[in-house]
Amino acid sequence: MLHRGEKVSELLLGVIIPTLVALLIIAVGMVSTPSLIGLKYPLLEAIVIVGVPMLMGLIWNQWAGGASGFLLGSLYALYYSDQLYASQGSADFSLLANLVSAMLIGYIAGALSNRSTSFRRLMLAGIIAGVMGAVIVVIVTPFSPILGETTASGIALAFLPRVLAGILVPVIARAFLKHAAIQRTTKFET
Repeated sequence: MLHRGEKVSELLLGVIIPTLVALLIIAVGMVSTPSLIGLKYPLLEAIVIVGVPMLMGLIWNQWAGGASGFLLGSLYALYYSDQLYASQGSADFSLLANLVSAMLIGYIAGALSNRSTSFRRLMLAGIIAGVMGAVIVVIVTPFSPILGETTASGIALAFLPRVLAGILVPVIARAFLKHAAIQRTTKFET
């Protein structure tokens, strides 16, 4: 059982600080002053298509690093191409929100689940991660020329799939974790 201080520390390190970093990434992406535009793309590249895949490869395995690099690289390419259109007069900034939302969801889910096999903890981590990812998308939606103003249905469309995933994905994760535990047990018995 966690003590109150541990719970506050987990929320601070698992939700609040990464959410502030996500908002900082969004803020840097929105800045259009010439001095910060020169910093924006290298900073986003360093975080999104270099740092995260490298970290996944270092702390998990080569497959996680490669898969996250492929996925984040694809998303970044979409964002970058959108920014090229922006230089011609039209773009949709919400692509960056989707990218940052995905990173935030993965980080918060991992930080709050903390390698636990408890279904309750997995689901709570998934739901909180989904909600925080949806918040990022809702914050940026008004800046999208395609999506426009934030409406109740727009907010529902941002939250619904992320919260549903926060409920359903832990069921799948729990099945994988149980299977892995069974595999480890049978490996030691033989």
